Amino acid sequence: MSKSAKPRIYNRAGKRVEVKDKTWYAVHASGEAAERVIEVFVYGEIGAWGITANQFVQDLRAMDDGVSPVVAAFNSIGGDLFDGLAMHNALSRLGERCTGRIDALAASAASVAVCGAHRVVIAANAMLMIHNPYTYTGGSAEDFRRVADVLDQTLEAIIAAYKAKAPDIDDAELRRMVDAETWLTANEAVALGLADEVGDGVKVKACLGQGAVLQRFQNAPADLLAQLDEPPEADPDLDPVDPPLVPPVVDSAKLALMVTQRCTAAGISNLVEPLLKSTQLESEEVVLAGLARAKAVNDLCVAARLPEFSAEYVAAGLDEAAVRARLFDKIVTSGKGFEIDNSLPLADDLASKVLAKQPDPTSIWASRQAAQTGTARGAKGARA
Repeated sequence: MSKSAKPRIYNRAGKRVEVKDKTWYAVHASGEAAERVIEVFVYGEIGAWGITANQFVQDLRAMDDGVSPVVAAFNSIGGDLFDGLAMHNALSRLGERCTGRIDALAASAASVAVCGAHRVVIAANAMLMIHNPYTYTGGSAEDFRRVADVLDQTLEAIIAAYKAKAPDIDDAELRRMVDAETWLTANEAVALGLADEVGDGVKVKACLGQGAVLQRFQNAPADLLAQLDEPPEADPDLDPVDPPLVPPVVDSAKLALMVTQRCTAAGISNLVEPLLKSTQLESEEVVLAGLARAKAVNDLCVAARLPEFSAEYVAAGLDEAAVRARLFDKIVTSGKGFEIDNSLPLADDLASKVLAKQPDPTSIWASRQAAQTGTARGAKGARA
């Protein structure tokens, strides 16, 4: 990594998840002008793969009238630390009219962001998690020392964000809890001053469909990890439908034509063959899901400036979370810079090792022989 390389920030959280009738990230105002309340829902990851601070601030600015109360509701595993800090400062600038609400989980960068609110209400069954910043890097010993210094600096930013909310908290104890990756219950968060009030419990899954991401943390509570094995809940608003007695007939030619036409329209004609391979034209439902996945995978690869991998990932049937992880590893092992993310890696997702080039004895011997032959010829000419 060159000395001039600048740090870049990445995140490896899971898929975006819809919550009821609103997307996982939403900003809206309710009530009449005199009783207007602006609500911001951050129900997912924070950062480049999710909601960036720039989008958050722009959307809030477009909705804010300068006087209405603002409620920022969080249910997030966190993500990009610097985006979390920017959200923290954006909420802090709103002053007393801003309330932060932890509906289920405010972990990592989300805990930093929510502490920017003047008043924080945490649901009785919710949690707040604090921990050290984390990063991948590569390079020389000097590069590693420089990255360690940056991590120390970002830790101070985290501590400052928490102490802005809880100025009376003991500094040494706060640093101990951050270093230990501490998961706080609602009552514990209030006792420390990181929240002001325990609210009513609400039924919101803390893993948000991103439960596998919780495995990156060292001390995630067992009851949260147990949600990984829970089957998805049925939608009570939908009437149950009896399965067909006879399997539907699949028109493979029609499905193949659909794949070709829709890939062409979406500008991903190069993914027709990989899609045919991954879907096997099993059914229209499978093909439609494959098309949506292919478009998302291609967008991720283009955003990461690695479009050459889109066909490979689509053919393998990888979902967005798996593609994000692979792209992340390719970027951070490319030697072009280092990345800061205050979320820990999945246990089985380690950066690939780079092996040093082994010496070739045959090549070395041939080079020496050629050099000696040339020297002998030169000496013979001199004697003549």
